[in-house]
Amino acid sequence: MFDTILGLPVHALVMHVVVVLVPLAAAGVVAIAAVPRWRERYGVLVLAIATAGLAAVPVATRSGGKLEDRLGASGVVARQINHHQEWGQRVIWPTLAMWLLAVALVLMARRGQQGRQDTAAKVVAVLAALAAVAAATAVTITGHLGSTAVWSCTVGSDACK
Repeated sequence: MFDTILGLPVHALVMHVVVVLVPLAAAGVVAIAAVPRWRERYGVLVLAIATAGLAAVPVATRSGGKLEDRLGASGVVARQINHHQEWGQRVIWPTLAMWLLAVALVLMARRGQQGRQDTAAKVVAVLAALAAVAAATAVTITGHLGSTAVWSCTVGSDACK
């Protein structure tokens, strides 16, 4: 299930979902954290994007393991893949934290608690923004390490000779 679709590695397909949707969700979470009146209007959209990104993370992680087994890399590339894999295992945690805090922001806005619990809403907003930055950073680092593993031996590097 996590190996191939129509002969293409699932990881090559699903990781693009993570690389696009998690940072997009992070930008949305920062926006609704910074502008409280946007929470009710755009919160559900941000949550939908964040949910899709979050759901894709374990699929990308699992399919990456299948791809690694299929490749049987060694040397420099194997070390690069292992580094990428270590970071890939971390992506779920800040992404999950971002999602949970975004849910809290939207629920607080829907229940009209922004005004009554101004301090709590501000704390949740700050934590949500921090989690969003952490999630986007983890995805960016992981994606860069993965693309380095894929392309470093192909495009102008003598490191793999």
